Amino acid sequence: MTRIGTSDLDVFPLALGANTFGWTSDEQDSHRIIESFLGAGGSLIDTADSYSAFAPGNSGGESETVIGTWFTSTGRRDDVVLATKVSQHPQFKGLAAGTVAAAADASLQRLQTDRIDLYYAHFDDADTPLEETVAAFDALVKAGKVRYVGISNYTAERARQWIDIAQREGFDAPVALQPHYNLVHRRSYEPELMEVAEKNQLGVFPYFALASGFLTGKYRTRADIEGTPRAAMTSGYFSDAGLEVVGALADIADAHGSAIPTVALAWLLSRNGIVAPIASASRLEQLTSLTDAPAFSLTADELDRLTALSDKVGE
Repeated sequence: MTRIGTSDLDVFPLALGANTFGWTSDEQDSHRIIESFLGAGGSLIDTADSYSAFAPGNSGGESETVIGTWFTSTGRRDDVVLATKVSQHPQFKGLAAGTVAAAADASLQRLQTDRIDLYYAHFDDADTPLEETVAAFDALVKAGKVRYVGISNYTAERARQWIDIAQREGFDAPVALQPHYNLVHRRSYEPELMEVAEKNQLGVFPYFALASGFLTGKYRTRADIEGTPRAAMTSGYFSDAGLEVVGALADIADAHGSAIPTVALAWLLSRNGIVAPIASASRLEQLTSLTDAPAFSLTADELDRLTALSDKVGE
């Protein structure tokens, strides 16, 4: 188990992304995935109030609703460290104080729980004074609706500003940071956000840890993703340098008798400050390759090879 920043929350070092719930996995399959994840030692489930408004026919809140029905049907709320986010739900856009308060109440209702363990500002809101947003999150903590605060998709400068405001005003400061970060996309986190995280002891949870499926090895050409639900998200990762990374992952996985996603996640876990990569599964059989990652050990040569190839992606 790994501690989240300066909080008292200890979590398994792989977080289950729930963006697939109510989208590419229905309620029954999603419940099975949750059960299997917890059975493998998992603890943190990461969702957002907007999941999955991006999917045709959905309006947002589907993922939280699925998790809520699992809590109610099993009575196992205390077995989960629950993370969700605010700012992108179609009915609760932005981070104005009233919006944050109303969105949190709506999330709690869908999730059928009385508290959110880790509540993220999903995306920065340039139209709302940051002081107002920071105060709104602090109010939720003081009301007992939220245990800890996190920030996602913030620039290093805006993250520093949030932390400065919290320290100056005596508000609850963030304990977690959620950046876009993986072997074929490092620029959103390195080096500036990494420095902010290290200086302020923020626990880091990389999202798109498997590059929307690109780092699973199942997409080797653009034709492989045409017509799939993830086509729009995955296509941006394709490059010759990126495919070299996938090739190296496959070599290492074969050498260890392991799976490509396991190796990609293990590389992330080798990086400073990473508490748990976030990875999702649409089908139960995909889960083992994710939950095996914390116990997988890369050799120094393998780490160097992956990092060197990753360096070339951004060139």
